[in-house]
Formats: sequence, C-alpha cells, structure tokens
Amino acid sequence: MLITKIYQPNEVKIAAKELKLGELIAFPTETVYGLGADATNEQAVKRVYLAKGRPSDNPLIVTVASEKMITKYTGPLSSKARKVIAKFWPGSLTLVFDIKPGSLPNAVTGGLTTAAFRCPANNVTRKLIELAGVPIVGPSANSSGKPSPTTAQHVFHDLEGRIAGIVDDGPTQVGVESTILDLSTEKPTILRPGGVDVTEIEDVLGEKVISDKHTVKNSEIPKAPGMKYRHYAPDAKVLIVRPNQWQSVFEWTEKQKDPIGVMATSDILASYKKNEYSYDLGKDVVMASRRLFAGLRYFDEMNEVKTILVAEFPEDGLGMAYMNRLKKAASNQYFE
Repeated sequence: MLITKIYQPNEVKIAAKELKLGELIAFPTETVYGLGADATNEQAVKRVYLAKGRPSDNPLIVTVASEKMITKYTGPLSSKARKVIAKFWPGSLTLVFDIKPGSLPNAVTGGLTTAAFRCPANNVTRKLIELAGVPIVGPSANSSGKPSPTTAQHVFHDLEGRIAGIVDDGPTQVGVESTILDLSTEKPTILRPGGVDVTEIEDVLGEKVISDKHTVKNSEIPKAPGMKYRHYAPDAKVLIVRPNQWQSVFEWTEKQKDPIGVMATSDILASYKKNEYSYDLGKDVVMASRRLFAGLRYFDEMNEVKTILVAEFPEDGLGMAYMNRLKKAASNQYFE
C-alpha cells in the first residue's frame, strides 16, 4: 500500500517534486482541502478520479498560482474576466472559460471546450504550484460524495494509502467551496454558490448575473463540480431543521431509542439536554459554513447515529452556499 506522507508548509518543495513526477498531493486552500495532480498529465489526472471514486464526466477545477498561468490555455482574457480577477483573486471564486482546443486533457475538461480555473487565497498552495511549474487539478480531497475535508486529518481519513502526500496548513477558514462563475456564456452565470456572493460579483461587473443554474440533467455533462451528483453526504440520514422547529425537534429526540445527531447554533444548543450528540455550528452563518462539513464528518464517525438534524439558514449571502451544500447532503429532505 502507498504510504501517504504529511508535509509541513516548509516542505512544499518536496511535495512539488512529487507532483512533477505524476504523484497525487492534497493541498490546503481557504475553502476546503483539494486533491492535486499535474493538470497537463492525463495519466496523473485519471488517478485522481480513481483515488476519489469520482465519476469521469465530472470535470475538474484547474488550480493556478496567478492570472498569467491560465492564459496559456485560454488566450487573452476579456475585460469582464480581468475585472473579477482583479477583485477576487487570490480567493474563493472559480472562473469558467473557453479554452484552446487540446490545451488540457479530456480527463480535466470532461470532454468540454471549457475549463474552470481558480487561484486560491493560500500562500502555501500558490508556492506549491509555482515550484511544480504547472497548474494542478483541485477537486476536494475526499471520497466522492462524502463531506468535503476542512483539515489534513479529514483527507488522511479518506485517502490514506491512495495518494502520495498531504500538505498540512491547518484548518480551512471558509469551509464551503468556491463560487463558480461561468464566463464562457453571453450572460455571466453562477454554476455553484460559494465563498463569494453573487451581489459582490454584480457590483464589479455592473450587470445582472444569472444565479439559479446549479444543476444539470442526467444526460448532460456538468461544466463544474457539484451540479449533477449527490455530494457532501455522510452515511447517516440528514434532515434540515427550520428555525421554528427546534422545540419540536428536542421533544422528538427525547422519544427516540437511537441517538440523534444535532447540528445547530450555540444559542439553540444552550437549551438542548443531549449535548453528547450535538455539534456547535457557532453563532452565525459564517461560522456555520466553516463548520458544516466537519460536523457531518464528526457524526459519520459515530456508527450509532443514524439521523443528523442540521439547522437551516436564510438563503442569502453566504447562506446560499451553506444551504446549497446542506440540501445536497440531505437530498433536500426537511424534518417534518
């Protein structure tokens, strides 16, 4: 079995050498941990799909260290692209562009004529890419369909023995993946809500952005991750709890023979008696977004927990990204 090494930030030179040799290296970003391979090496990219158990028609995000790195694949960028890059890169915004034919392997693009690019707000990872000298693919570093990893330990749990190494830069700060903005279409379109709010993008572009195209049909190839397959789900059943339901929830959990996992804000949990099966999401949606995946993973480790109840937040700002992930984890099921 492959030995998965843990690299500290000062060891990125060694990790970059592994990437250049075609190995898989997990890396930190401000959102979640990604699984890296040389994006120009088709065989290495195919191993990413195998390591994750990911469907091969689900395209991969290309992670870069700078704007300059992407023009080799896209050609000159539009004024719209330069505006959003100037404002949001490095950061939690992924951009979809038309690319030059044959410039990236089909294993990266899913056979599409577009590709998604992101420059993360993590100095360690940008240094890793610079030292490798190539862009790297960057899907979340977890088993496909499971909650995304927000620590190196989460990655090790899922992918030990399947990847060469993990660069450990501590817990991530945002906790939900990047916003994906499609700039290959006439109208800028959000394909996945995330760390950057649609209103921020509209302010920069000075125009309306389409923001309701988050899924595709089974017969379609998605342009971006998270649009087609079940995502972010633990083994236990997940149910969403509306703000006015918590008293009913607590009364219901008291009557259950099996323990029920409860993920809610600090103020709600203050009145919950069964604290041994609770997970604190913090005081607001910012903290809840950071802790959502970690909480789902926390209960995934408890075989006795078959049901997890998770707090709903209003679907605006970062709440749109939080609820997008939670609804996928819960298959859109609410506590009734």
